[in-house]
Amino acid sequence: MQIRILAKAAVAFAILVGSTTMPYRAHAQATAQAEPWVSTAWLASHLHDPNLVLLQVGEESQYKSAHIPGARFVRLADVAATSGELSLEMPTAPELRQRLQGLGISDGSRVVVYFGNDQVSVATRVWFTLQSAGLGAHADLLDGGMPKWHREGRALTDQATAAMHPGTLAPFNLQPTIVDATFVRAHVGQPGYTLIDARAAMYYDGVEESGADGHPRRGHIPGAHNLPFTSITNDDLTLKQPGELLALFRKAGVKPGDRVIAYCHIGQQATAVLFAARAVGIDAVLYDGSFEDWTMRDLPVEL
Repeated sequence: MQIRILAKAAVAFAILVGSTTMPYRAHAQATAQAEPWVSTAWLASHLHDPNLVLLQVGEESQYKSAHIPGARFVRLADVAATSGELSLEMPTAPELRQRLQGLGISDGSRVVVYFGNDQVSVATRVWFTLQSAGLGAHADLLDGGMPKWHREGRALTDQATAAMHPGTLAPFNLQPTIVDATFVRAHVGQPGYTLIDARAAMYYDGVEESGADGHPRRGHIPGAHNLPFTSITNDDLTLKQPGELLALFRKAGVKPGDRVIAYCHIGQQATAVLFAARAVGIDAVLYDGSFEDWTMRDLPVEL
């Protein structure tokens, strides 16, 4: 999964859609931007770097039984807002800064996030949170997570990681990575925007209910296209090749130059689609409240 240059992805997308124009916005030009993941081989060779902060997301019981040496366990709640009606929300910048410092993250840290089992989206949510804090240039996902690391016979331990020292982060403002229901309603169906529902097809199609407690609904936000978050990875949970990802976005209605607005149940699964979009240079934002917020507001849905 090495050497993914956005220029190559841009050309691939142009070919897929039969266009010779570059598909991305001016602020997301296809330059030699770093890919948002690292390989297991890269991590193995940098495991003892002094500035590395390694975070395992998932079940704590699994972390206690086996984790990559030096990894620290993090829950989604550790980097989420502590107040509000929604299940999962981005905290304020000051609160997030305090939480990240508590995980030992400093301005000079290189952060690698990985999932402990098969829950790719818990790791992408933490990765996305780091992007929102402006740490994207130094925060990556481990491609294939711990399952791939384990299959390759690499080192694991059940020994607790030594107590961490708090990190030091300069105050920051949250990056413009999140939108609300008002933004979605104003932009869905407008030229240059594509709304993506990252939930499984059974929720998008209305076979199963979804939504806020006490407000279950069948269907999806009007105008949304379905791109299930599970479709971005191979069977071994590694990220699909750029050409495959671009084909998925094209099938979901994304045109050259479009900005993707992604949502899911509560703002977790959609971050996997955002990660895939970033991997191929597509501009994307998250409707953080997602279908939970939409149904809580009793807004229209369609089947």
